[in-house]
Amino acid sequence: MSALEQHAAAGNGTRARFGPCATDIIELAAHRGRSVELAAVAARRGLPLPAFGRAAVCGGQLAISTRPERWLLMSPPATPGLAHAAWQQACAGTAAVIELSSGLAVFYLAGADSAEVLVRGCRLDLHPSVFPAGHVAATTIAQVAVIIVQLPDARLLLTPATTARHFSEWLAATGAPFGISQTGAVPFAALSGEQFS
Repeated sequence: MSALEQHAAAGNGTRARFGPCATDIIELAAHRGRSVELAAVAARRGLPLPAFGRAAVCGGQLAISTRPERWLLMSPPATPGLAHAAWQQACAGTAAVIELSSGLAVFYLAGADSAEVLVRGCRLDLHPSVFPAGHVAATTIAQVAVIIVQLPDARLLLTPATTARHFSEWLAATGAPFGISQTGAVPFAALSGEQFS
């Protein structure tokens, strides 16, 4: 049983469940004409940069792209500023490195009815045939900005920290008819077992 399956077992009897996921987040913004160089830097650091609208998991890190030539990199929480400093040194001259760990909140959403909860406030088609594992999209849900990362068995939802409480309350209220359960914190390290096809 994977770490994610073990965590999911805590939600037995529920059709959808969500909880916060603590993570370090930095953004890489390639300098003009330097995307290829930046991709090489990231590859040397063990994290391939995905194409626009896609996600990549490697070495316990998650990279997503919802804007051209920009990537959000997520990793387990560490000493504040450590990931930023390491990437800033590695990307000198090729990209701007922006610390977003305190600016974005991340939620883990799973369960058979999790898509049904989201479509109550999201205009995207989240059917697996249209939005399969490894896909990423920026949208608006409950009148707040949200980035959806489709994992094989769950979703990560990123929203500005300033709207996190509102979004969490919306998830709880909207998911109530589906028996949604709010769990404790989901360890980011558990996501390293996710693989995209």
